[in-house]
Order: sequence, then structure tokens, then C-alpha cells
Amino acid sequence: MSSAAAGSAPASQYDHLFKLLLIGDSGVGKSSILLRFTDDEFNERQLSTIGVDFKVKYMSLNNKRLKLAIWDTAGQERFRTLTSSYYRGAQGIILVYDCSLRSTFDNLKSWLEEVRKYSTNQDAVKMLVANKIDKASAHGVSRAEGEEFAMSHSMLFIETSAKTRKGIHQAFEEVVLKVLDTPSLLANTQPIGARLDSAEGASKPSSSCC
Repeated sequence: MSSAAAGSAPASQYDHLFKLLLIGDSGVGKSSILLRFTDDEFNERQLSTIGVDFKVKYMSLNNKRLKLAIWDTAGQERFRTLTSSYYRGAQGIILVYDCSLRSTFDNLKSWLEEVRKYSTNQDAVKMLVANKIDKASAHGVSRAEGEEFAMSHSMLFIETSAKTRKGIHQAFEEVVLKVLDTPSLLANTQPIGARLDSAEGASKPSSSCC
């Protein structure tokens, strides 16, 4: 069983640095998800992100100390050219839609096309998040539809509510665990000092004692 702990830590005290990206239409709750995960706060009047926002979160999973650099991108079309470069190097990409608003679900295909166009990690972990499940009476997209879409595009799937906290930490933990389980995504994620030590250790001839 994996255990998770979140908090602050000196920048040098981590085993891996992962870049995660939140994408999806404007108003689906990307910023609220990020704020809930990093600061355990929720703002009913959360303003739409202009360009790109960025937060750091430290956590521990499977005995690994992790530093997460989480990028929250603007959903408006006019900011798309600003965000394309932020796909570069991302180990995890979280696609968010508002399960009470079908148009945000219908637009997922265009977001996936953007991922295919700009993502530089072929094995990047993708998760589909159905947010705002606290609006149960207004569901425009069923869980089954979300699960089917996620499965057909090789994505993880989870339902969340930034307002009630439901599923928020689990979403990020599942993405991070999948990244940790994908060797190709771990390259160059260690602190520079650790990478140098590892390289030096590998280059030194082994010695034996008589």
C-alpha cells in the first residue's frame, strides 16, 4: 500500500521532479482542482486563468520524495499559442471536463489532438477528470460515458469535486504512481546532484578487497 504525505521541503531534498499539466475548457475547474490539491482551499469566485499558472507541491509516494511542478493552463482559445510550449517534458497530463456541461466533454477530442501535437513524452500518463460531481442533479455527462472515453484513449479516469475535496488527492496520486511505474518517464527527473553522483558511481571501476 502506498502512503502519501504532502508539504513543503527544501528544493534539494527530493528524488524526482515531475511536470504535470492541467488542460481543458475554461470554467471546468482546473484552477480550483490545483488550489484544492496544493493549498486545500476552494474559492467559489475563482477567476479564469490568464495564460498559465504554476504551483509546486511536495509529496511522498512509495518511499520516494517527489516534487511536483503543476501547470494550470488557460482554456480560452486566444491563449492556446501561449500554452503549447508548456507541454514540453510533461510526464503527466490531466484533461478536465465539467460533468454538468456536455460541451466541455465534447471538446475533449480537440484537447487530445493538442496533446498529440505538442507532447514530447510519448509515454506521458494521461488522466481524464470529470469535475464538479457535486452538481449531481445537473449531470450532463454520465460516469459511463467518461469511463468509455478514457478507456478508448488509454487514459486513467476519476470523478472529482474541488468543492467537496472528493477525488482530488487520489487523482494526482494515481497519475504520479503511474509515472513512477513508467521507466521512460523517469529520465532526467532526479536532482542534478543526484544524477552526477549516479553517473560518477557508474563510471568508477568496482573494487574488491582481499
